[in-house]
Amino acid sequence: MPLLVERRQLVAPGDLLAEGEYLAGDNAYKDDGRIYAQRLGLADVRGKRVSVVALKGPYMPRVGDLVIGRIVDTTLGGWIVDINSPYTANLSVSDVMGKSFSPEMVSLTKILAIGDIIIAKISAFDRTRDPALTIKERGLGKVEGGVVIDLTPTKVPRLIGKKGSMINMIKQLTGCEVIAGQNGKVLIKGRNLKMVELAIHSVRMVEEQAHTSGLTDRIRKFIEEKK
Repeated sequence: MPLLVERRQLVAPGDLLAEGEYLAGDNAYKDDGRIYAQRLGLADVRGKRVSVVALKGPYMPRVGDLVIGRIVDTTLGGWIVDINSPYTANLSVSDVMGKSFSPEMVSLTKILAIGDIIIAKISAFDRTRDPALTIKERGLGKVEGGVVIDLTPTKVPRLIGKKGSMINMIKQLTGCEVIAGQNGKVLIKGRNLKMVELAIHSVRMVEEQAHTSGLTDRIRKFIEEKK
């Protein structure tokens, strides 16, 4: 039975994607043996599974996701973090300082203050309570310097590219550190302000042209010409 779309083809809600033995994945549904798109996005076919990568939508946390968040409040046992999601996240003291830390002796805001930016991972989430974060792993923790820009969360995989191809190219050509959170926050750090601005423009191009083919080559040409 036929597959009616190609990978990365733009589809709208209600579009027929496939018929027969195919399985409905994310943002798709099956009715009477036919699979239809549920949201505006790009068709994605993996084996017999047909999904739609939404062009817009909020970030929904998943365990293991790398996120870039902002401290917005403190509790008796840790911090509340804005992760650009319908859910706020919790970062416990034990995931920062270890179990020997005594909050009675040191104010939490002296460790992480309201407004601080952190790189963290989602360590637990089951939709019955807000997601939990950890910053214990290497490369995680408080961000010092740099610029954080917003990206539509559903475009993050396009920014990263296959096996990191797109984001690594931007890093290499601009000499900047670029960290993409799955929650649509992108941290860009560099010593050369012009290169930082170039990296920012490149990320914006990815967001605007994520649905098009040949994007990696266009981004490379854009950076090389501007340099």
